[in-house]
Amino acid sequence: METVTEITTRNFKSQEYFINMGPQHPATHGVLRLVLTIDGEIIKKVEPDLGYIHRSIEKMSERDSYQQIVHLTDRMDYLSSHINNEAVCLAVENALQLEIPDRVKVIRTIISELTRIASHTLWWGVMGMDVGALTTYFYGFRDREMINDIFEETCGARLTMNYNAPGGLMFDIHPNFVQRVKDFIAHFKTKLPEYDRLLTGNVIFQKRTKGVGILTKEDAISFGASGPVGRASGYSCDVRKHHPYSAYDRVQFNEILDTEGDTFARYRVRVQEMWESMSIIEQLIDNIPEGEYKVKTNAVIKLPKGEFYQKVETARGELGVYIISTGTKNPYRIKFRSPGFSNLSLLNHITVGGKIGDLVATMATLDLVIPDIDR
Repeated sequence: METVTEITTRNFKSQEYFINMGPQHPATHGVLRLVLTIDGEIIKKVEPDLGYIHRSIEKMSERDSYQQIVHLTDRMDYLSSHINNEAVCLAVENALQLEIPDRVKVIRTIISELTRIASHTLWWGVMGMDVGALTTYFYGFRDREMINDIFEETCGARLTMNYNAPGGLMFDIHPNFVQRVKDFIAHFKTKLPEYDRLLTGNVIFQKRTKGVGILTKEDAISFGASGPVGRASGYSCDVRKHHPYSAYDRVQFNEILDTEGDTFARYRVRVQEMWESMSIIEQLIDNIPEGEYKVKTNAVIKLPKGEFYQKVETARGELGVYIISTGTKNPYRIKFRSPGFSNLSLLNHITVGGKIGDLVATMATLDLVIPDIDR
């Protein structure tokens, strides 16, 4: 009979095997299937399997008018719907060389930053829940609901707002808009420090995220990472800073950069970005210019022949809108460069060698919205 020592020193053979995470799984943040090759608890390979909610939005856009395309984009990254809508409007307006009123630019910027905060609060709540801290979900949604109430009063919707239109806005802001935004900022300034007390400084959370899922600056650039994912690796890529649009050229704010490139750095960047978004809103909310909320456009918009590109900074990174026009009311071709697709592509690179629990935490800081990837 073998002794205990002989049993413990015997060479055991390990075997790789495959498991599915998703397509319906709480940690995938949507209908995403990950095929994991694992050896025990160690991840050997991660293969994303996409297309479960593909709706062919880019092809649909080729049959629609430019006004109709706007309403398709908020079905992609639905947590950045206002910013997505703005990207198409800016592309059309620049192609037509329309002069947009300052009032429109400022209102768009304020709502874009409210959208960013609403997206980040939802992400923060779900991030905590992914690693076992259920309380964060309720705190994050508490604050997000205040923003959604403001959107509902002005835009008539809470998620897919459809407030932007080529030439300006669908209608002017609600009379209560300015005061309600101020009330939210005053409220959120007292609540955002709670996020740090609840999660950021939690020892268990830090052990789950520090040194995990490291992405170098060189790899971030190579994979086309953008948004907080790229900036957490030291890659300066904020479209609002490098290619200002709307009213971003008239406000002062910091581009939040980190150098660690790990899961905790990506977390920290998003929390700090919420402070910067509040600062942008505060600089603009008392200085909304008077004037029209829309310039007159033709009922049927036809872009001149040519190629046009516009990019914006969504809550997840750089969204690009590429249009090829032949001079008709429909684009000949349209392509959306979505931040989620590029960010997802690096998941295998930063998770191989870690454990399944690390994969869940790392994927949470990529902040994936699956319709933005599938389109």
